[in-house]
Amino acid sequence: MDINHIELNASVVANLYTHTLISTNEVIAEKPVAAPPAETGPSRTDKPETAWKSLGNNQKNILLVVDTPGVVYLSDNELTFLTGILGACKLTLADVAIVNRHNHPEMGYKELITHFKSKIVLLFAVEPVTFGLPISFPPYQSQAFASNTFLFSPSLAELENDRVEKSKLWVCLKRLFNL
Repeated sequence: MDINHIELNASVVANLYTHTLISTNEVIAEKPVAAPPAETGPSRTDKPETAWKSLGNNQKNILLVVDTPGVVYLSDNELTFLTGILGACKLTLADVAIVNRHNHPEMGYKELITHFKSKIVLLFAVEPVTFGLPISFPPYQSQAFASNTFLFSPSLAELENDRVEKSKLWVCLKRLFNL
């Protein structure tokens, strides 16, 4: 098969062309739109849908929470360092969801864990109490709470430049992921 004779299956073609391929030049009469019901006041049950910003596919329900102002997720250096850590743990970005807490300061652990269905939560420079957890625990200590396992450590930027801190994290990750 050469470039001039590429065969695409029907589903690929349908995804490429989400609108009609053939125009019939017919005008279809539109139904009149009914006016929305008059509002009587704010509803307590209506919550705005949160536009979650996360990086990764979360295939293994592992949530990584960072707090990095000025970037959407992580800086390039931090992302490179993190992918190295994930690779050592036999994980990829497809296995995790990275959320920058700076983008969701009002969200606590319950909302994030529920949305991402997390089993393991790694907190990088996000104190457990600041994250909304009702418990406090020191860095590099795996903590079970609410059917989840939490691990708190310094920021990725601090870890990258400190060999001792990096080795402390590695010891915890080996236990956490049975490496």
